[in-house]
Amino acid sequence: MASGFFAVLDDVAALLDDVAAMSKIATKKTAGILGDDLAVNAEKASGFVSKRELPVLWAISKGSLLNKIIILPIAFLLSAFLPWAVTLVLVLGGLYLAFEGAEKIYEFFVPHAKAHIPAQAEAPSKSDILELEKAKIKSAIVTDFILSVEIVIIALGTVLDQPLATQIAVVSVVALIATVGVYGIVALIVRMDEFGASLINLTESDNSISDYIGRFFVNALPKVIKALSVIGTIALLLVAGGIFVHNLDFLHGIFPTIPSIIIEFVVGLLAGFLMLLLYKGVKKVFKKK
Repeated sequence: MASGFFAVLDDVAALLDDVAAMSKIATKKTAGILGDDLAVNAEKASGFVSKRELPVLWAISKGSLLNKIIILPIAFLLSAFLPWAVTLVLVLGGLYLAFEGAEKIYEFFVPHAKAHIPAQAEAPSKSDILELEKAKIKSAIVTDFILSVEIVIIALGTVLDQPLATQIAVVSVVALIATVGVYGIVALIVRMDEFGASLINLTESDNSISDYIGRFFVNALPKVIKALSVIGTIALLLVAGGIFVHNLDFLHGIFPTIPSIIIEFVVGLLAGFLMLLLYKGVKKVFKKK
C-alpha cells in the first residue's frame, strides 16, 4: 500500500518536473507576444484619474482572466478536432488588431470629430466619464482576448506531442503568467507618479535623494505613457503581421533578404489600412441608406 502511494508521488513529481521544464520553454516562445501584450495594454490602461487607475486595471485583469478561461478549453478542442479552425481564428484576430493599429495612425494624421473639442464645451458629467471608462475597459478586454488567443496557441504548439494533462498544465501556467505578469507590470507603470510623490513626501528636507528619485518618476510617467502609446500601436501591427506571415502559406519566405520584423510590420500595416478602408466604405454605404 505504502509503495503504491510513493509510486503515485513519484509520478506526480515527474509530471510537475515536465510541466515546469515545458512551461519555461513555452514562456520563452511567447516572450515576444507577451512584450507586445504589455505595451498594448499599458497604453490602453493609461489616461484615467489617479483614484480610478487600480479599479480599472482590476476590471481589465478580471476580463483578461475570463478570456483565458474561455480560450483554453476551446483551443484544446479545436487543436484536437478542427486544427484548420485555429488558423482561421488567428487570422481573423490579426485582421482586427491590424485594423485597430491602422485606425490609431489614421486618427493621428487625419482630423476627426474627437480631435476638436470647443473651448466653451461643458465639462463631462460623472455619468459620461463612467461611460467612457466602460468603453475603454471593453476595448482593452477585446484586444486582450485576441492577444490571449495568440499566446495560448503559441504555447499549445510547443506541447502538441505531449499527453493532454501536460498540455493543459503547461498552457494554463503560461496563460496565468501572461495575466498576472503583464497586468502586474502595467499596474507598476501607471502608478509611477504616485510612487514618486510618496518618495518626495518621504522626508521634510528639500533636494534629498528621495526627492530627486521621486521627481524623476513623476516627470517620467507622461513620457512613458506617450512612448507606450506609440509602442502599443506598433505592437498591434507587428502582432497582426506576424500572425499573417506565420499562418498564411503565400506569405512564407516572402522577401527572405529583408528582416522579418520589417516584413511583419509592413504586412500588418497594409492589412490594417485595407480593413480601415473596408470599414469606412461599409459605414458610408449604411449612412447613405
